[in-house]
Amino acid sequence: MRIIGGKFKSRRFNPPAKNWPTRPTTDFAKEGLFNILNNNIDFEETKMLDLFCGTGNHSYEFISRGCKEVTCVDKFYGCIKFVTATAKLLDIEEELNIVKADVFKFIAQTGAKYDYIFAGPPYALPNMDDLPNLIFKHDLVAENGWFVMEHNPNHNYEDHQNFDFSRNYGTTIFSFFEPRD
Repeated sequence: MRIIGGKFKSRRFNPPAKNWPTRPTTDFAKEGLFNILNNNIDFEETKMLDLFCGTGNHSYEFISRGCKEVTCVDKFYGCIKFVTATAKLLDIEEELNIVKADVFKFIAQTGAKYDYIFAGPPYALPNMDDLPNLIFKHDLVAENGWFVMEHNPNHNYEDHQNFDFSRNYGTTIFSFFEPRD
């Protein structure tokens, strides 16, 4: 895993491979996503939420680009331990709020609004298709904000009322959603 932009550009991290429950976003897909974000987001003014954070990859990218308020959520202890150690190594503990919790419970209880929400759930998650509905039901996306969900071609959200557009990078798809009146 490497950070592709900002002050930590080219920093590499090696999460433990044994029994690791994550599927890190490929550099190719991440570069495509951040090309879109770089042209549409003021990172320094963004409040970001990283759901199913895994290695914390997206959180580090945002902080590397100047984001000062990032919350990452995962329920797997190994992920939380890795993100905590990486935050300490990068000296970003002030910018990164690490939450060990079930993502669905967090969504229901947070009550906060975010300018950008990223979800990279396990593709086999049985209730993955509920995420866009839950995000908007609980009103988590700030005005002019985005919810972006990483998924594979087995899922399609084009008919969702909050769907904006999607981008495909091989078998990785990012669907973009925005609040509607």
